[in-house]
Amino acid sequence: MTVHLAQDDQVVTITIDRERKLNALDYPTIDALLTALDRVDADDSVRAVILTGAGSRAFSAGADIPSLAGSIAGGPERALREIVRRGHGLTRRVEEFPKPVIVAVNGLAYGGGCELVEAAPLAIAADHARFAKPEITLGFPPPFGGSQRLPRHAGRKRALELILTGDPIPAARAAELGLVNAVVPAADLLTAARDLAARIVRHAPTAVAACLRAVTRGINLPIDEGLAVEAAAFASTVPTDGVRDGLHRFLSRSAGDGGAGQAAQVGGA
Repeated sequence: MTVHLAQDDQVVTITIDRERKLNALDYPTIDALLTALDRVDADDSVRAVILTGAGSRAFSAGADIPSLAGSIAGGPERALREIVRRGHGLTRRVEEFPKPVIVAVNGLAYGGGCELVEAAPLAIAADHARFAKPEITLGFPPPFGGSQRLPRHAGRKRALELILTGDPIPAARAAELGLVNAVVPAADLLTAARDLAARIVRHAPTAVAACLRAVTRGINLPIDEGLAVEAAAFASTVPTDGVRDGLHRFLSRSAGDGGAGQAAQVGGA
């Protein structure tokens, strides 16, 4: 098995386990990741996902090059089917996952590994992590969605610098470009990812899913269409226990302090 799952309370950690290959994404590993995500999606006891790599050298060094070479040797149709469709399927699944996915970048995130970071809604990097888009050195553009997602994170010019040079960048630069939320010492990486997950899962699952859906579906739309997505996400939560319980807690506190709490929150909004 090249993918392992471990559950701790409401959080599942999915580990890519090809340490000797720098956790490269061969086709069985990509398929196993998709299967793992399907399993987590169907498990209501899981509220958040941490995705990381085995060892300390790499989160994932990218797509498995021998697999790519074999597919490319078969011509464009085979390469599109085996590389692009599979890679797009994985990154889109991560991007649109209804539970928060936090990538814990424990080393190199190159090629397809970087594209997984780009697709995930949240990411934390160890201070020794490095990121790169080296596909151009093999003669082709990023095939797992990186030519589209990276410019949306970093802007066109900064993304093209990475895509056209293939040069690696350190974790601190990745944070500046918006690829990761935070950079922490390597020893603290999983703890930081779990802490972030805990800050999310304290909220109603319906609210978390609606927020993810609103941002992911709306981010690339014109503002009017995005606002319609937001309205639909809001409406979906109105009849839920999460809204009922959240309003009850707020109103109970407000009644108990004579409305001061409500005034303070409104004033700070």
